[in-house]
Amino acid sequence: MKRALQLLLAGALISGLMACSQNQADSNASAADKPDIASSAKAVMVKTTIPEGAKLHVALIDGVSTTNSTEGEEFMASLSEPVIVDGKTVLDKGTKVKGHVTDVEKSGHIKGRASIRLILTEVVHDGKDVSISTKPYVAVAQGTKKRDAEIIGGGAGIGALIGGLAGGGKGALIGAGVGGGAGTGTVIAIKGKEIHYPPETKLSFTLASPVTI
Repeated sequence: MKRALQLLLAGALISGLMACSQNQADSNASAADKPDIASSAKAVMVKTTIPEGAKLHVALIDGVSTTNSTEGEEFMASLSEPVIVDGKTVLDKGTKVKGHVTDVEKSGHIKGRASIRLILTEVVHDGKDVSISTKPYVAVAQGTKKRDAEIIGGGAGIGALIGGLAGGGKGALIGAGVGGGAGTGTVIAIKGKEIHYPPETKLSFTLASPVTI
């Protein structure tokens, strides 16, 4: 009787172990049949290239001006409009962007009208800084009087002023103002207006080269 009871208990133990092994095997097989959701999601992520010439419309977060900004100073802004390529939104409105002041001239007796030159250098995407290159945004302050601009610039001189700055020619900028004003000391001595772009000022930049996001 005792022997029979021992055999019965042994059989029950073996059956239990076999059932556990089968359940584990079924569980492993089920896990193997399930798709790797993370890998699948990663596989379907397709990058998009924003072409050269695309417009980036931004609103300044940090203000810039010819009175307080310095050459090389960084500023933050955010997209005031989404960037859409082939009907797909690549960058959402509100996406942060970074830029630099590459040239700044205060209004003065010799330098003439105030001017500032800005570029965008990075866009923040998925928590990472992506390098971008834009054409410079150039602003030149209005003259104190329309007649002043006509005397100093003579039409072509004003073009040289803006062109020199856009091309990074600081000397061309100053030279255009001084050369155009030769013999008109009264005009050169008049201090012109400064440029002030406070936070939330909207500006537009153009991509100088494509960027893949």
